[in-house]
Amino acid sequence: MPRKKAKTSTNQKSKKQYTGILDVSRSGTGFVMVEGQDNDILVHAENQLNALSGDTVLVTVIKEGRTRREGIIENVLVRRQTEFPGRLQVKEHFAFLVPDKQNMPVDIFIPIALLNGGKDGDHAVARITDWSAKTKNPVGEVISILTHESANEIAMQGILMDAGFSLHFPDDVQEEAARFSEAIDPAELKRRKDFRKTLTLTIDPADAKDFDDALSFKTLKDGWYEIGVHIADVSYFVQPGSALDEEAYRRATSVYLPDRVLPMLPEHLSNMLCSLRPNEEKYVFSAVFEMNDQAEVRNYWLGRSLICSDRRYAYEEVQDIIEGADGDNKNELLLLNSIARKLREARFKKGAINFSSREVRFKLDENAKPIGIVIKENKEANQLIEEFMLLANRTVAEFIDKSSQDGKSIPFPYRVHDLPDDLKLASFAAFAARYGYQLNLNSGETIARSFNEMLQAVKGKPEQNVLESLGIRTMAKAVYTTQNIGHYGLGFADYCHFTSPIRRYPDVLVHRVLQQVLDNKLIPIKDMEQKCRHCSDQERNAMEAERDANKYKQVEYMQGFVGEEFEASITGVASFGFWAETVAQKCEGMVSIAALRHLDDFIFMEAEYCLVGHSTGIQFRIGDKVQVKVLSANLESRQIDYDLVNIPEVASRKKTKMPPSKKTSSTKGKKAPKRKGKN
Repeated sequence: MPRKKAKTSTNQKSKKQYTGILDVSRSGTGFVMVEGQDNDILVHAENQLNALSGDTVLVTVIKEGRTRREGIIENVLVRRQTEFPGRLQVKEHFAFLVPDKQNMPVDIFIPIALLNGGKDGDHAVARITDWSAKTKNPVGEVISILTHESANEIAMQGILMDAGFSLHFPDDVQEEAARFSEAIDPAELKRRKDFRKTLTLTIDPADAKDFDDALSFKTLKDGWYEIGVHIADVSYFVQPGSALDEEAYRRATSVYLPDRVLPMLPEHLSNMLCSLRPNEEKYVFSAVFEMNDQAEVRNYWLGRSLICSDRRYAYEEVQDIIEGADGDNKNELLLLNSIARKLREARFKKGAINFSSREVRFKLDENAKPIGIVIKENKEANQLIEEFMLLANRTVAEFIDKSSQDGKSIPFPYRVHDLPDDLKLASFAAFAARYGYQLNLNSGETIARSFNEMLQAVKGKPEQNVLESLGIRTMAKAVYTTQNIGHYGLGFADYCHFTSPIRRYPDVLVHRVLQQVLDNKLIPIKDMEQKCRHCSDQERNAMEAERDANKYKQVEYMQGFVGEEFEASITGVASFGFWAETVAQKCEGMVSIAALRHLDDFIFMEAEYCLVGHSTGIQFRIGDKVQVKVLSANLESRQIDYDLVNIPEVASRKKTKMPPSKKTSSTKGKKAPKRKGKN
């Protein structure tokens, strides 16, 4: 939607105005969060104009209080969500779409000419085309009909729209993408280094459709190796100021749900022209390293080139070769893996934190219904690719940092990760100490070293999952910014995202700045910090959508197990109950405090991550094993409710200190007594 011009009345010129993001509470009261401001600006419902939660707005402060400022929204600058699902109400000369959810409080007016086949009562999706400040209802058009879609389709589309992602690409974007040819331009070839005769491979998930990266390998005359990291040259096709560029920036990321991918770029680019498919000549941006078998780098080259991938591998194929199976290019793959191992070892020696990763995926039938769980571990084949991508990302960031002139840094989207928050870290250290693990909090280096020692020591032990998950929560979130503070988790002083431009917009920006520096024609990209913030925000929105979709699938899966009992681990504790994840299905649900009142009255001990019974001393702590029964699985609320079957074992645990007026006792491995009226 076009941006609206901000209004500035004479009596407001002296008042402070800010740009921020509106967050609306359930009560309707809004708070505008302004970057760099400690306190939000309160905006009452009547002063919110037609802004919705998540919108970027211009707010004028109308009242300065001691603890809270109040404001009035003058203009909606960027709408977080422009597409909404709902029911059509069609009259003779006009129609409305009544939104499904409360995040859109008014109906959308649909001119008859813009119904696009929608009929009265249809479940449809409408896109807002105009919403002036003077009108209560926005004007929109129907972009799809959901009446005959499955419940899963409606749910997944709703999750994407609620997160602010458009389901469809505008016509001008699709048309612009379609104009590009698959043929290689001879003039462009002259400007690129030619790697078409060098052995080149891609290694990706078996179900991947777009291939961002490839590795090339060549043995040099002196026994060293030339290893190329080749990345799809999206910036060749997506030019600044084009419709493609504006749409890619607006989305900023692809979104990965259990049954689909909503791409950042139209399919003609993401799955065809930019995707490094085997036996097809492709434009790439490359980081090429001269390395020996000890992972030492003596030289590197950065620039645009041309490749032709010889072979596509799935991770599983490469893992089999690493574990001893025969296969194409076995010697090369084993050597690459050996070098990757040494790169990984060097990272950890320099302070990178070795969090293990585990991906839980659903097996889906032809109707996208979950029929099983698959746990994908981060094995050596994954790490092989990861290490070379990290090497390329770090090298590009270092090159840009060293290219700064006259002490002025080049506006560049670094990927940074700050030190952990002191309070969170102290709380976690105290918790880990209960299991006998001591963290040295004297410096960033000692924190990382002791973290790694703990993570190594807990492997295979009952407390592994709880300490790993809580440790990850202790860490800061990685973001994009022009302020290069380094990446603490990886142990890198310089780091960026260079290797996934098909699915991440910051990588496109990195390619543009890198080419300018290589050409010695630097034209600083305007508003780079703002672009970084937007990309970080969109990354979080995508992660929320992915979590919501995974939760939907968990609930859908557990609907088939209502009434059954499972072993579970407590994954979170709050004043209103605790969350437990079933060991086999990896599905998380809630045991409410109300379901525990027949046992005792419980106090939430936040620093201890546990609930403790006043009179019995019964404890429910993160990491405890419990037996639960599935009470309900509600798709509408996306919530699984469990009932407690067994009280966790607490005899060997130190008693938690309670308030002096309360006595604490231990209940050892007891069966949870049944409540009256419950089966």
